[in-house]
Amino acid sequence: MFRKLIAATAASALALGLAACGGSAADSSSGGDSEGGTIAVITVDLANSYWQAEANTAKEAIKKAGYEATVNAHGADPDKQNQLIDAAISQQVKAIVLDPAGAKESVPAVQKATDADIPVFLVNAEIAEQGIAKSQIISNNAQGATIGAEQWVESMGGEGKYVELFGNPTDNNAQVRSDGYAAVISAYPDLEKVGQETANWDRVQGKEKMEGLIAAHPDITGVIAGNDEMALGAIEALTGAKMIDDVKVLGFDGNADAVEAVRSGTMVATVLQPIVQGTENAVTQAVEFLKSGKTGASSEKQIIDCFLITKDNADKYTGPFVLESS
Repeated sequence: MFRKLIAATAASALALGLAACGGSAADSSSGGDSEGGTIAVITVDLANSYWQAEANTAKEAIKKAGYEATVNAHGADPDKQNQLIDAAISQQVKAIVLDPAGAKESVPAVQKATDADIPVFLVNAEIAEQGIAKSQIISNNAQGATIGAEQWVESMGGEGKYVELFGNPTDNNAQVRSDGYAAVISAYPDLEKVGQETANWDRVQGKEKMEGLIAAHPDITGVIAGNDEMALGAIEALTGAKMIDDVKVLGFDGNADAVEAVRSGTMVATVLQPIVQGTENAVTQAVEFLKSGKTGASSEKQIIDCFLITKDNADKYTGPFVLESS
C-alpha cells in the first residue's frame, strides 16, 4: 500500500528575495498574515524539478501558516549558502528551511544561524552533526536504493556488465545510494561493474559521462544512476549510440520525466523520494517550534521510506513526486 503524498503546488511569480545575494535565484511570497514574519527557504537548484517541488511545497505551506516566504538556491555551493544564511540573519527571518550544500560543509552555516537564534530545519539531506538543526528530515536512501537495485537486478537477469553514475560527492545521499546498490548487486557474481563516473546529479553531465563510458565499454548492458537526472542523461547518450534497447537503466527520485521513461520502457524503474511529504513536515515543525519552542517530532533526525515506480504502477503517478494510494 503506497502512502499518499500531497502534491507540490505550482510556483508563484518570481520576485526579489534576499538582496544581499546577487545572482541567486530568489522569490518572495506573502502569507495570509504578514505579521507572522518571514521563513527563508534555501534549496539547491530551482531549475531541477526535484528541488523546484521542494521549494514550491515549502512556500505554499509557509503561506498557509500565515508567514511570508523567501526562496533562494545555493547551487550546491557552500560559499553561496553562507551568503544566503548571512542574508537571512540580517533580515531577521523567523526560521530557515534548508536543503544543505554538503554534509560537512553546511555545519558552520547551520551553526551560525542557530547562534543568531534562528532555528534551522533541514530537508532532503542531512549534515554531519546533530544538535545544531532542530530537524533533519531525509528520505530513506538505503531502503530506496535496495528496492531499486533489486528491480534492476531482476531486469538484468542477474548477469552482465554495467556502469554507475554517481551524484555529488559532498552529498551524503550519493554515497548512501551507491552503497545500497552495491549491497544488493554484490550477491550476484555474474554482474560486473566496469566503470563509474561522477555526474553531480546533472542531466547534461550524465549524458557527457555516459558517452565516455560507452566509448570505453561498448558491451555494457546496464546502468545504475544516483538520481533521475543523471539516468535521463544516460538514456540520451544510449539512444544516440543506438544501445537503448539493450541496456537496463535505473533512476532515483521519481521525477515526471523519469516516470515517462519508465512507461516507455527506456528506464527499468525509478525510486520515488517523498520530498513533498518531507518538506511539508519540515515547515509544520518550523511553525510549531515558533509557536511552542518544540518541533512536535520525537527526534531530530527523521527518515521517510521511498517507493518504487515500475511499469506496473506508473499510472498511479499523478503529479510532481506524487504516487497515489493503490
